Amino acid sequence: MDLSLNVNGRPEQFAAQPNELLVERLRDGLGLTGTKVGCDTGQCGTCVVQLDGRSVKSCLILTAAAAGSAVTTIEGVTTPGGELSVLQEALRQEHGTQCGFCTPGMVMALGELVDSVLNNEAADREAPTEPEIREWLTGNLCRCTGYHSVVRGVQRACSAARAQVPVEQAAAASGQEG
Repeated sequence: MDLSLNVNGRPEQFAAQPNELLVERLRDGLGLTGTKVGCDTGQCGTCVVQLDGRSVKSCLILTAAAAGSAVTTIEGVTTPGGELSVLQEALRQEHGTQCGFCTPGMVMALGELVDSVLNNEAADREAPTEPEIREWLTGNLCRCTGYHSVVRGVQRACSAARAQVPVEQAAAASGQEG
């Protein structure tokens, strides 16, 4: 069947089998290998992408079901100049990555959380709480970090974005060390 997707801001048209998974189209069909295949059962979160702005596990979605949608992969979250996003930079500075296998899925899932906080009109809501972040991460498994540095990275990213300052200044302003 002939399908189309908007992937990282680019229109893509292709033929797909009815049983093709979105993760297969992204990795094998479009060469976007930042989206990982971990468990093939939706348990680990390494395949998370954003589908029309919502984080989803691409190993559980048929490509045909996503037809006509906007898909953002980890390759699509850097700035137009190629710099890391605020969340990616905050995770880097807080040492929120270790081996990196789970990182793309976490960035895609947490990106939705960060966006929801930043789009909230309440000015006093600068960062999600640690329990909120940990709840958001329940679908993403990491064997390396213990999630402590990931939580700090998300809070740092939200503070930096809210204050419209570089991530480094957000850490200094809040008394955190990088």
